[in-house]
Amino acid sequence: MSKLIPYVATLIAAPKTRLGKNNLNEIIEAMGVRQVEVSWLAENCVADLIFAPQDPKNASKALSALLKDTQIDFIFQPQKNRKKKLLIADMDSTMIVEECLDELAKFKGLKQEISCITASAMSGEMSFEAALKERIALLAGITQDEINALIERLTLMPGARALVTTMRFHGAYTALVSGGFAPFIESIAVRLGFDETRANRLLMKENSISGELAYPVLGRDEKRRALEEIRHARQIPQELTLAVGDGANDLDMLHSAGLGVAYHAKPIVAQSAHARIDHTDLTALLYAQGYRQEEFRH
Repeated sequence: MSKLIPYVATLIAAPKTRLGKNNLNEIIEAMGVRQVEVSWLAENCVADLIFAPQDPKNASKALSALLKDTQIDFIFQPQKNRKKKLLIADMDSTMIVEECLDELAKFKGLKQEISCITASAMSGEMSFEAALKERIALLAGITQDEINALIERLTLMPGARALVTTMRFHGAYTALVSGGFAPFIESIAVRLGFDETRANRLLMKENSISGELAYPVLGRDEKRRALEEIRHARQIPQELTLAVGDGANDLDMLHSAGLGVAYHAKPIVAQSAHARIDHTDLTALLYAQGYRQEEFRH
């Protein structure tokens, strides 16, 4: 009989939700597992349940069913190789709160129109390239000064700085890979301390957005390719890679990572990623790697 593989279920409670012994006992019973080691990563907020299930898929499904109407996120994975050596992250609605093109649209009174196109692309209803081409055409005439003003007020996603800083402190390489445009991506990369960026070029004419799309376009395939190129260049095994994103153009990247996490994502993404974070912030990705709250760097 083959030896069972140890798994870990990391439970992360939303800020106004508490995890207690009774919660954990109910969860353990629902999964139908025995000999569970409990390790608290943050008191009454985050716990690891470590065990060797007979049927990992059934244990994960039971956990998902039990927690679906709660404010508790979970990540279920093999215990081996939890700590990752490469982070590949999307930017808009992942590392920052905003969608940059939606915010630029405010300067032309087109916020609703462009937000609808963005939503269609992120949910997979429209191809990313077609959506980007249509939006950039509508944004023709936005000035460099307006771009700079938006860059200054972009909001970091809660937990973003801790995620990047902590992983880099522990030797991981970090890359911000976005289908957005370089001026925004490069600014956020500096603010968060990313090692590398990949982004689309923004074509300007007479100090304003030209309305033309620069090719090649960094889209769904290119995001996956970026992950593969970076990990091969740095000789990092696939199982030691972590990717996070929220839109349909992130799916191939998420599927190609050792752990691909859908962060407050569109349904098509949340349903098919390795894991999903719906209620908590980006520090959930540190807890998923086994970092304790007191180990976080900011």
